[in-house]
Amino acid sequence: MFSFFRKKPPATPAVAAPADAPPVAPDAGSLIGSALTAPIAVPDPAAPPAAPPAARARWLDRLSAGLRKTGASISGVFTGARIDDALYEELESALLMADTGVKATQALLDEVKRRVKDSGATHPVQVRNLLTEALAHLLKPLEKPLVIGMHQPTVIMVAGVNGAGKTTSIGKLTKHLAGEGASVLLAAADTFRAAAREQLGVWADRNTVEIISQEGGDPAAVSFDAVTAGRARGKDVVLVDTAGRLPTQLHLMEELRKIKRVVTKAQDTAPHEVLLVIDGNTGQNAVAQVKAFDDALGLTGLIVTKLDGTAKGGVLAAISQERPIPVYFIGVGEKLEDLETFNAREFAQALLA
Repeated sequence: MFSFFRKKPPATPAVAAPADAPPVAPDAGSLIGSALTAPIAVPDPAAPPAAPPAARARWLDRLSAGLRKTGASISGVFTGARIDDALYEELESALLMADTGVKATQALLDEVKRRVKDSGATHPVQVRNLLTEALAHLLKPLEKPLVIGMHQPTVIMVAGVNGAGKTTSIGKLTKHLAGEGASVLLAAADTFRAAAREQLGVWADRNTVEIISQEGGDPAAVSFDAVTAGRARGKDVVLVDTAGRLPTQLHLMEELRKIKRVVTKAQDTAPHEVLLVIDGNTGQNAVAQVKAFDDALGLTGLIVTKLDGTAKGGVLAAISQERPIPVYFIGVGEKLEDLETFNAREFAQALLA
């Protein structure tokens, strides 16, 4: 379980730090924004890295297993005995087949060749390790915490095409938020899809949170009512589930814009987050979705689901080059614990394990 919600503690008198106190920095694994996080001492860089907590270690095992199809196709390139042009050609093909995209593939190849030259690597296994480092560096801009608590309520609008796992991801996110002590209100603004309201209602019951819904109601009106109710009831988070749609459905995309406008009328700083749920199986089509929804709504973050069972896990690299929007969460299964925060180095290591 991870923590990404913390209410501001009551003010306490300032205490001067000792003169020999070490510098402080926010915990890289925390999802709390730095403004809400207590200072944590920077560990000694010479000390061996601490083992990850048990829950995170189990997640890394699931992530490695989920990315195995993608990773196997890339790692197979490094089974030879020499570093030569043939290896780089095979690596280029493997990255493209993993839907890394042309720009990201070229960037990775250039960086790997540079690192090979600088390090004096002589064996393909060393190239794989250098690729891991290059990929982690490429994905680092996507690594950003989701900050909850700067506004009350924090309004999160969630979009995505049908089948991407949008409503399920909202349910999992609700569970994590509620588990960390946040009071959550759900807005069932997906009024187009049959049973969507009922599905979100199940998640509300499981998590013992309130839900605002109207059978056949106007999505914008439901969203407005939910934000207004969230403010009146002192909720910490309002999660707005919008209807799944394809970017080519222009009238439905306009409905999303309307929801966003109406939410702002209910709370002038909202929505504070606009998230897109994308299916990792869709590869380059996911990049097209990110571009279309970002152009329409101004996305602030992504949730990438279903990375298990796909050979297209390289799509995150493509996103980093084409439209570097933060990836808040990634999922490799249907269970609650299969949605976790994104860490660039963990992802690169799991992919090329």
